[in-house]
Amino acid sequence: MGNRGRSIQRIASVGAVICMTWALLWPKSPTPLAAAHAPQSSSQSTPDWQAAAGGRMAFDSATVSENTTAPPAARFFNFPLGPGDVYIPNGGNFRARNLPLAAYIVFAFKITPSQEQFLTSQLPKWATTERFDITAKKEGNPTKDQMRLMMQALLADRFRLAAHYETRQVPVFAVLVDQPGSLGPLLQRHPKELACPTTPAVPSPPPTAPPQAFDTRFPGTCGGIVGMTPSAPGRTRVGARNVPMELIATSMMGGDTGLDLPVVNKTDLTGRYDFAIEFEPQEASSAGVKSRPDVTGPTFAEALKEQLGLKLESQTGPVDFLVIDSIDQLLPN
Repeated sequence: MGNRGRSIQRIASVGAVICMTWALLWPKSPTPLAAAHAPQSSSQSTPDWQAAAGGRMAFDSATVSENTTAPPAARFFNFPLGPGDVYIPNGGNFRARNLPLAAYIVFAFKITPSQEQFLTSQLPKWATTERFDITAKKEGNPTKDQMRLMMQALLADRFRLAAHYETRQVPVFAVLVDQPGSLGPLLQRHPKELACPTTPAVPSPPPTAPPQAFDTRFPGTCGGIVGMTPSAPGRTRVGARNVPMELIATSMMGGDTGLDLPVVNKTDLTGRYDFAIEFEPQEASSAGVKSRPDVTGPTFAEALKEQLGLKLESQTGPVDFLVIDSIDQLLPN
């Protein structure tokens, strides 16, 4: 896929394939999102997920230190940091090593690929190159979103990070249902009666448990978009179970999809869905033409229509962006 390491969203999820949110699709390198600076903008109130998680909160204790010895690829985190719901019970412990500050910001503010490039363009170089270790603790069993809120407070305390949200009118790709009332064969509403674990390592049911119905077209773990084994070498295949259409849409930008604009959900599909999609990797060239290394499989747009029953349409629409007001080098613990 080329130099995927430049994507801070990719950094935030490497090492835990099962939790990746379009892991293979994230941007390979930052592309200036000049349109995000369009004059039409408005301040946005607190996102719904933050309010639902309980608002401001902080770790009981935390240590932050710069890591200057480990090689860049030697990263660790004790649970997936992507924007999905995939989570490992951890007793209130947060542990991550050798990640750039940008990756912690992506986690703390639940940044999607459609928002990531604008975030990257605002950060000083050291925030994407210098690496940090964070160990923190909160009594009880906080949720993943509550961990995000505590990380926000920690970054404000140790890096003087201040930020606010703005909604801006920018060029986008809108995801629409291709034929109203009909979805593709690999997109279905998630069956509510089925168990749907969000832990990456799904344990086998006990011998006394009733038989578990499982559709092998989709991944076993729920709550995040994950890489899957393709039917032919060189293709990209990803899928998810029990995720909202909003997550599916906003995670399409960049990487193997070749989409170089934010993607917004205009399907009007509510609830949660299971899906899988396979296509030939594509890249967005400087001329805006999508190039393909192989033509044996469908393009992303073709797969979107044939497999999911969805389509893309160029529009101008609102996208929520995180605006960085201030950020400083690490303060002493």
